[in-house]
Amino acid sequence: MLSSTTARRAATAALAVSLTLLTAACGDDAAPKASPAAPPAASGPVAPAAPPAPSGAATPPSSPRVPDGTPPASPPGAAPAGGGLPTPGPEKVRDAFAGLQATLGDSCTPGNCAYFLGRVHDELHRMDRAMKADPKGPGHFPEPIAAVAKLDGELGGNSAFENLKKHQSILISTRDEINSWMQDHPDDYR
Repeated sequence: MLSSTTARRAATAALAVSLTLLTAACGDDAAPKASPAAPPAASGPVAPAAPPAPSGAATPPSSPRVPDGTPPASPPGAAPAGGGLPTPGPEKVRDAFAGLQATLGDSCTPGNCAYFLGRVHDELHRMDRAMKADPKGPGHFPEPIAAVAKLDGELGGNSAFENLKKHQSILISTRDEINSWMQDHPDDYR
């Protein structure tokens, strides 16, 4: 029967082997870092750790390659991420607008003013990014994009709470202006 110390060391070694194999299977090209494993037990069977895969080793079969060794091309409209999974496209204007509208019921109260102003700032820029990335083109949203640009000019690139508080009136009026514009142009974002 194995002692609890020997069993613990065997489990630790098995975990280290599993992590090494998992890292190699996931395609991590970086050499695995040595873990602070306990020294092998003087008695009892312990599985030896698998050596790390050398740089440039063959890719596991789960990652298909074309004959020259490069990864296959992604299907149209899907950009491969680190794991080969497609990344989502740009955010839709309607989704960003919903985030901006969610700020309409809030206000700058002593307990949440920093959060509120920061969120309004972030939601305005989320809208700006979505409009600029929209398939209709940024020219389809000229007034809201110009309003955010004007706000950015006033803020001077400083989104710290103190600066947002100082420019609170233009921040809130920009939000309200964009909200009104979007309400007047429902076909532009649905």
